[in-house]
Amino acid sequence: MLIDWQAFWLTLRLAVVVSAILLALGLPIAYWIAFSRWRWKFLLEAVVALPIVLPPTVLGFYVLVALGPRSPFGRWWIALTGHTLAFTFGGLVIGSILYSLPFAVQPFAAAFAGVERKLISVSATLGASPWRTFWRVIVPLSVPGIVTGTVLSFAHTLGEFGVVLMVGGNIPGVTRTVSIDVYDQVQVSNYAAANQTSLLLLVFCFAVLAVVYSLNRKVWAVGPAK
Repeated sequence: MLIDWQAFWLTLRLAVVVSAILLALGLPIAYWIAFSRWRWKFLLEAVVALPIVLPPTVLGFYVLVALGPRSPFGRWWIALTGHTLAFTFGGLVIGSILYSLPFAVQPFAAAFAGVERKLISVSATLGASPWRTFWRVIVPLSVPGIVTGTVLSFAHTLGEFGVVLMVGGNIPGVTRTVSIDVYDQVQVSNYAAANQTSLLLLVFCFAVLAVVYSLNRKVWAVGPAK
């Protein structure tokens, strides 16, 4: 086998960490987007969606600058830990969270917005707090959207290239991900290794998405349910 398993497992670990953090961060952000009546909330929606249209290298560059020793945060982190976040696994996590944020928040927000408002009103009428209503009414009715957003952010992180290269570089065992490994193999004309790694990632991502769409097929179905 010509696959760099070290890069594969590092990428898998990165995707798991990022999707878990985005689940925790994305739920409150999506809730605010779905239910806030602030007239300027479209600005936050634009910020969340920005990584979809922004070139990954541009986002990676600004994350690298923000984590570097010349930024206030970078200097504070160095004073606290003795090392920079750039070119570390932690730096990859931060960059990946920002890059995959819309793939989690947008499905979450769409699912929350689709919850019948009457059910929320009834819960409030019965004396339930907003926190209790969220966990007992909104979340259970939004499970398909939450699962979709979590899996999309997971799969999106698996295939990142520009952001992880800019923020983490290419350090074996530390920041060398599968996408960077494929790029390096192509650069040295090792197409057999690049093909095996790419095929593994393709099959893995397809399997993950197929499972999600099969579980949510009733939600996404256009025709009448059978």
